[in-house]
Amino acid sequence: MADAGTSRGLRSGQVAEAAGVNPQTLRYYERRGLLDEPERSPGGHRVYPPEAVTLLRVIKTAQRLGFTLDEVAELLEAGTHRHRRPDVGLQERARAKLVEVEQRMADLDVIRATLRQAIDAGCDDLMECAAQPCCPLPFAELGA
Repeated sequence: MADAGTSRGLRSGQVAEAAGVNPQTLRYYERRGLLDEPERSPGGHRVYPPEAVTLLRVIKTAQRLGFTLDEVAELLEAGTHRHRRPDVGLQERARAKLVEVEQRMADLDVIRATLRQAIDAGCDDLMECAAQPCCPLPFAELGA
């Protein structure tokens, strides 16, 4: 027989499974203020509204796009108070995140090219390589 509280919502395990997270993530997001504390069933079980699954999926997607949990919280807040701070909405944040991601990609391109040069140069010992004038690794830049 189903718990009377579960007819109004979903228990932690159900929400976690549907959203593809673990139950500890639910509690962590509650502590961070990303997810409202759920009601409790008469038996003391957490009972989440069905919308919690969508919210968790939104949070996880935003994280995969490179947003930190603080940034996700700000985006969620901006969405609920759109008239107060239009400068923190998704469009503006996505543009800023795109610039950040493109910079990281450029940095990674440099790292990739340098690693390929190190492989091609036959570097096998960092100290020995650093002493060679043909060393492609940017040791000199570190001290600058």
